[in-house]
Amino acid sequence: MLKKIGWCLLTLMTSLSVQANDKAVIGSTAKMFVAHADLPYIARIDTGAVNTSLHAVDLKVEGGSAKEMKDNIGKMLAFTTENAAGESKRIKAKIVKTSTVSNSQGSETRYMVDLDVGFKGKERTVRVNLRDRSHMDYKLLIGRNWLKGRYVVDVSDKKYIGPTAPISIVETTMIFKTRIDTGAVENSLHAIDFKIENEQTDMNKNVGKVIHFTTENEKGESKVVKSRIVETSLIRNAQGSEIRYMVELNIGELGEEYKVKVNLRDRSKMSYKLLIGRNWLQGHYIVDVSM
Repeated sequence: MLKKIGWCLLTLMTSLSVQANDKAVIGSTAKMFVAHADLPYIARIDTGAVNTSLHAVDLKVEGGSAKEMKDNIGKMLAFTTENAAGESKRIKAKIVKTSTVSNSQGSETRYMVDLDVGFKGKERTVRVNLRDRSHMDYKLLIGRNWLKGRYVVDVSDKKYIGPTAPISIVETTMIFKTRIDTGAVENSLHAIDFKIENEQTDMNKNVGKVIHFTTENEKGESKVVKSRIVETSLIRNAQGSEIRYMVELNIGELGEEYKVKVNLRDRSKMSYKLLIGRNWLQGHYIVDVSM
């Protein structure tokens, strides 16, 4: 019986994992478009909000407004919207319902309309409530009604990076055309002409010592780098296995470098002199191979 329950739980967890993996990842903010306005917005992604909300002022119900907002449902509504850049547009949409929203300031009733909202060229129809957001940082707020079933939100604000990227290594003052490899655990840098102070044959006994090595990018620019061996790493690949020295270097997009461990090897026969692995990507980047 217990074995049967365990199997059911495992099946359920696997199913939930597959469902989660089928959804795209979105950060806490995103550049979005409202097709009707043809305007770009930096939108706040808010899982605490049921509905999506758009900045709207100067609301006018065509044919005149009824005393009760709910009695205007079905009528056309004209309003002006504006993004953070100050670009504005007057648009029209049909009032499909009203929504009472409660927050720390109290409660208010808002008109709701259907608008096409999303990434440029991939907008889709979603119900949006309209309110004056002029005093708010974000003129468009994306709620659960746009996210549900399609996106998971990563509030760590990871950046996107493609399968190759120009990456800086501070200690070399050079930029490398870099292969981004999610299959590699560690970063790997082209390095030759090792010179280690008081070098010993046993590589592990050289940990903690200063090392000088020459590196070169794909343009043929080279630099002698001085660092310290922090550990050795056993690397297994199709050719077998080898032990490599590891050093700590400041690596990243120009101006956004951070310290990370890198293994050193002769990559002179390889197209990419720097390979970025999971130890640099983890917690910082999402890789999009279509970029």
